[in-house]
Amino acid sequence: MAHTATAHSLIAPWIDEDPPEHLPDPPPTQDELPCDDGEPMETQRHKWQMDLLIETLDRWLEARGEGYVNGNMFVYYTLEQTRGLHFKGPDVFVALGVPRGERKSWVVWEQGKAPDVVIELLSATTWRQDKGEKLRVYRDCMRVPEYFWFDPFNPDDWAGFALSGGTYLALERDSAGRLPSPLLGLSLLLWTGVYRGLPGTWLRWADAQGRPLPTDGEAERARADIERERAEAERERAEAEHLRAERAESELAALRAELAAYRQR
Repeated sequence: MAHTATAHSLIAPWIDEDPPEHLPDPPPTQDELPCDDGEPMETQRHKWQMDLLIETLDRWLEARGEGYVNGNMFVYYTLEQTRGLHFKGPDVFVALGVPRGERKSWVVWEQGKAPDVVIELLSATTWRQDKGEKLRVYRDCMRVPEYFWFDPFNPDDWAGFALSGGTYLALERDSAGRLPSPLLGLSLLLWTGVYRGLPGTWLRWADAQGRPLPTDGEAERARADIERERAEAERERAEAEHLRAERAESELAALRAELAAYRQR
């Protein structure tokens, strides 16, 4: 019996003793962490620029059936942040290989990964942080593979970097002036036009052929144009068929008249 008790105590030593303390609580989830600090975007142009990048890429990800894009939300990459050290995440970030769907914030230990691509929109009050402290966080702490920045009020100030050996190496623009995103198989380009009634030079995603990824409105107008072209082609086909039918009927009537005249000779 003594031998049995000893073996039993090795397997479950708390059976005859006070139970141990419970296991540590699991780390908090997005439902338990703050997701808003009440700070608004700086300008309408910054907000529109963020929306343009997110809107067009979300359509592209939807077609792939996976991936998440959002911005201006908390990104939690260390448990230290749960003690009140909240890190306001990128203006735009992309994560590949994750399910689509709503998030309140991006919690790395919950999602299983940090973002793959980050874009910061520079301003007079944030550019030093975006090019300094935030760059170091993305490079050293979150290990974000690709990082870009762009100043909506100074479009000449834009750059991209790819993580290599723990260092961000500058991405080279192609012959058309586009910055590649090797991870996405897309590129970023400067586009001059009007978005939501606001004219300017905007940063946009482009496909492998250099065509800007369409906004919802552009895609709808393109569909409408295709439908109009299809309807016009069908109308022209019907008119041509009608003309052929009229010509055939006229030729047949002429032949009948000739035949009737020949018989009367």
